[in-house]
Amino acid sequence: MVRHWTLSRRVTALCAVVVLLLGALATGATATAETSRSHVTELLDRIGPLRTDSERLLTALVDQETGVRGFALSGTERLLAPYPAGIAEQRRLIAEMRGLTRDRTVLTQLDAVDAQAEAWRAEVAEPAISAARAGDSTAAQSILSEPARARFDQIRASATALQDRIIAVRAAAADRIQAGQKRVMTLLLLAAIVVLVAGLALAVLLRQLVTRPVVTLAGEVRRVARGEYDREIKGAGPPELARLARDINAMRQQIVADLGTVRRAHVQVEQANQLLEQQAAELTRSNRDLEQFAYVASHDLQEPLRKVASFCQLLQRRYAGQLDERADQYIAFAVDGAQRMQRLINDLLAFSRIGRITSGFTEVDLDRVVSEAAAQLNWRSEQVDASVTWSGLPTVRGEEPLLSALFTNLISNSLKFRHPDRSPHVRIEAERVGDEWQISCADNGIGIEPEYADKIFVIFQRLHPKNEYPGTGIGLAIVKKIIEYHGGRVWLDAEAEEGTVIRFALPATADEPVSPAATGQPELIPAAAEAARTEETAP
Repeated sequence: MVRHWTLSRRVTALCAVVVLLLGALATGATATAETSRSHVTELLDRIGPLRTDSERLLTALVDQETGVRGFALSGTERLLAPYPAGIAEQRRLIAEMRGLTRDRTVLTQLDAVDAQAEAWRAEVAEPAISAARAGDSTAAQSILSEPARARFDQIRASATALQDRIIAVRAAAADRIQAGQKRVMTLLLLAAIVVLVAGLALAVLLRQLVTRPVVTLAGEVRRVARGEYDREIKGAGPPELARLARDINAMRQQIVADLGTVRRAHVQVEQANQLLEQQAAELTRSNRDLEQFAYVASHDLQEPLRKVASFCQLLQRRYAGQLDERADQYIAFAVDGAQRMQRLINDLLAFSRIGRITSGFTEVDLDRVVSEAAAQLNWRSEQVDASVTWSGLPTVRGEEPLLSALFTNLISNSLKFRHPDRSPHVRIEAERVGDEWQISCADNGIGIEPEYADKIFVIFQRLHPKNEYPGTGIGLAIVKKIIEYHGGRVWLDAEAEEGTVIRFALPATADEPVSPAATGQPELIPAAAEAARTEETAP
């Protein structure tokens, strides 16, 4: 039954046995130490003072005998002083000794010494003192003769026997203390032996039940790791290691199954890569075709379109008013259609070239870019009495021509969609938020309804008729593509209280300096503003 015990149960059982044994030994050692402590206390607090008092008792008895003899010989009262002092000391010491011991023999001998002393004083000392005080020194000395001396020697012998008994009691207490110490040392040695044996048993137990099975299991795992994936892993030892072996074997089976899945997926990935390579080649061919189309659109298609527009304009100028009103209207429609087609082609080409024809990213000062963009549109600002201000614009990484087109389109849109009852005002600001710059272009124009927030960034999407607000409807689509090409994002601030607020975010570079705040309306740069002027003044 023990063979099926878990490792934790075996270790717990071993620890429980060790704890019980150590507890029993500790209890015995504690009891023995407590007994020894009581013996030591008795030796120090009772037997020691008792022995000292016995020696003092003998001295007090001798003082009495000496005082009586001196007084009997000389009759001098001064020489009798040790006698009453000895009596008082004797009585004090006997009372104290009776309180210090519970030994029957000591108490009996103490009573004997006290009785003998009382009898000696009554039969020898007091008569001799009375005779000496009466002036009969001969009688006093005869009382203290040899029989009296022998009687006092008996008292001395009894006091000496009392001291010997006290010494014997002291030796017995010392023997008990020594025996207790030996028992404590024996118990401590047994406890050390128990701990040593338990440690050896635990080491053997761990070697047999943990180390050896783990080494065997590790060998099996290493063989599987070398590629023997079909090898069954079997475990031995306690139930914990057996469960571990089963779990590892289940993991091996799962790895084998996953490996088959991976191999199949690898085949599928290779097939997908081949398909991607084919699609990439097809995409390359499509890009070449697109570039060829762009070339054709920019040269071959625009050439006949320019001819159509030119001749329609010639017809309009030469025959205006010579034909009927309907003919003039048709010619005007043809001129307008040709010009709008030309603008659509140019805008489409500009949209397609974003990110495809690149000059590489550089450090671009947006303060300078906005200044130039505002200068390009200065002629339009003067026409509508508009103001364009900016402040706190940073330096970012990007393509300066594209960023210039970005701000030109934003400012142009704000001027185009102005409110009829107030002068346009455009405000461009920037704020550092985390690892990006959030830039806003706000105006006080007619505004955009929140439900059109996504539609305004779609190419060729218009919210107003072309005869009300001119243009191709591609401006904000170009803005969105330029911002996304620079790793940013753009959105309409639907919570703007007045006009339109377009916000966009561009990545910020580490330790990016912020340009000093600047506000103003730059001077007109006529050559750069020609494109915007053409769109505004086209019929």
